Amino acid sequence: MFVDSHCHLNFKGLIERLPQLLENMRAHSVSHALCVSVDLETLPEVLAVAQAHDNLFASVGVHPDYENVQEPSVAQLIELAAHPKVVAIGETGLDYYRLEGRTPAEMEWQRARFRTHIRAARAVGKPLIIHTRAAADDTLRLMREEGADQVGGVMHCFTESWQVAEAAIALNFYISISGIVTFKNARDLQDLARRVPLERLLIETDSPYLAPVPHRGQTNEPAFVSHVGRFVAQLRGETETLVARATSDNFFKLFGIEALNAYIPLPTLSINRIISY
Repeated sequence: MFVDSHCHLNFKGLIERLPQLLENMRAHSVSHALCVSVDLETLPEVLAVAQAHDNLFASVGVHPDYENVQEPSVAQLIELAAHPKVVAIGETGLDYYRLEGRTPAEMEWQRARFRTHIRAARAVGKPLIIHTRAAADDTLRLMREEGADQVGGVMHCFTESWQVAEAAIALNFYISISGIVTFKNARDLQDLARRVPLERLLIETDSPYLAPVPHRGQTNEPAFVSHVGRFVAQLRGETETLVARATSDNFFKLFGIEALNAYIPLPTLSINRIISY
């Protein structure tokens, strides 16, 4: 069984199809998925999806790309992280890819937000989900300054260099590989996927984005993480079973999820069992 360590099931195009997505997961040997928060405004949707299904989990955080949204405080993240289905803090990090005429020096608001998330994660003892794009040096610097290694976490949808991966692994982080690895022009990422120690490897979809081959260009979904896992296994010269088991075990260990019956798709509850939060 595979596990999708990062998806956005509450996003438009997925939430309307949730019953079918869950069935597709079962059909493609995908047992669990982590639905990741990107802002506080839509967090109730994320929590509702996770609460309604035994094999879905949630995070709490505000994405670095989101400017005109509610800014989280450490105290607020700590309070929200107490929800029983929240297993991580994030998606957080730094993204300098779209500066829109600004310089990295003018992105202090992103760095302050990132520090807030790391401090909250340390306070609650839950791992971080980190997004970094065109900002690797600052991302690693803040991780070191704020003691992110004390809780660890995952560098999600990783596309940085092997040197950055090594530094993150040294800080107690996992490296998560997305469907990008299946793209023909992703040779550097393919090489990196071969080199990451199996005990530090995760796989993900980042649904609804980045659908892997043979579904490239389509709306991505958790079932497609099986294609990522199989492709990574071929790259590494390892069996599909080994990669599936290792990445699943890594997921359960990192996020503190009981692995009892982990490889059997759990019965789902009605989506009508929505919580108020």
